[in-house]
Amino acid sequence: MRVPIRSSPRPGGGGHHQVLFVLAECVPFVIALLVLVMEFTPAHVVYTGPFLVATPALAAVTMGPKGTIAAAALAVAVSIATATYNQAWDNQQVYSNFLALFLVSVASVTTSRMARARSASELNQVRRIASAAQKVLLRPVPERLGPLRAASLYLAAEKGAQIGGDLYEAMETRYGIRMIVGDVRGKGLPAVRTAAAVLGAFREAVYYEDDLVDVIRHCEAAMRRDAAVPGAVDEEALVEGFVTAVVAQVPDANVVEVVNRGHPPPLLLRDGKVQALTPSTPLPPLGLGEFIAGPPGTRDSYAFLPGDRLLLHTDGVNEARDRGNTFFALPEAMEAMPDRGPGEFLDRLRQALVRHTEDQLADDVAMILVDRPGGAGGPAR
Repeated sequence: MRVPIRSSPRPGGGGHHQVLFVLAECVPFVIALLVLVMEFTPAHVVYTGPFLVATPALAAVTMGPKGTIAAAALAVAVSIATATYNQAWDNQQVYSNFLALFLVSVASVTTSRMARARSASELNQVRRIASAAQKVLLRPVPERLGPLRAASLYLAAEKGAQIGGDLYEAMETRYGIRMIVGDVRGKGLPAVRTAAAVLGAFREAVYYEDDLVDVIRHCEAAMRRDAAVPGAVDEEALVEGFVTAVVAQVPDANVVEVVNRGHPPPLLLRDGKVQALTPSTPLPPLGLGEFIAGPPGTRDSYAFLPGDRLLLHTDGVNEARDRGNTFFALPEAMEAMPDRGPGEFLDRLRQALVRHTEDQLADDVAMILVDRPGGAGGPAR
């Protein structure tokens, strides 16, 4: 559900690949130690010079400039120790080995630095592209939406990720303020494509569909059309793909209307207490509409009074766990927050989430927070 763009110094995300890469990093130092053992034992008759010359080159393959320099320094130290121990300083071959080791070390360090610089340049370019894509797909919610104050937050689980399968949007229309928060099943570019299709449909439908149920049906239809394009998604996503989503509308009246399609319910904070806006009729996610037996959807209404605060979020928040496998207590965290503006409220919530998970999120996080100013002692301050 995300697109990682961080260039890690150790390729391979799996534990097996990680172990292999660590072993590869150790090879140059193991060779140097083996040469040291061979030279200080009866096996010193074996010519070990070429092995030491190769250690900086091997280090440059898996390590950066510092690791290459460390391997070269170790090779030099071993060469000095063995030449002294074997009293070989009068042998011309010793000096040839030192010259070869020097040349290979300089070339290896230079190559490693050039590769690191090229990798950093490519990474910066990808990040700029991803940042531009994020601004188009997940643009920040305005601080003011009609009578409401608002803020949004996207937090990627993958370090350096910019966009993914979580989606959100809030727009002011003639029907009131309309919002959506969703979560695409899957990950990578197919998830981003599905998120873009749903968001594009939402941004269009909110302006001419007067019924919130029709808005979310429009999003589901766009998702199906996109999945029907040959090669748009892989076979697994085509068969099992879906999007959980919740759509909310705040009209002129002091109410909020919600249509929930298999998504975590919005949370309403009123007078320091949190209430989950659970749907009266549970409905399946988008993409699984054929399992709806009755009407195509229901729209639930709840009071949304001056001073109230409404949070729409993805399951990356409420299902975040710490090392003890304990879920993040989102309602309690909201109740403990001081009365601040929406932006600061979400930032403090982010800090609490990061502390709980020790900055090890397992899933992306998307949130929209809106409040209706005017309540005495409420978040209007």
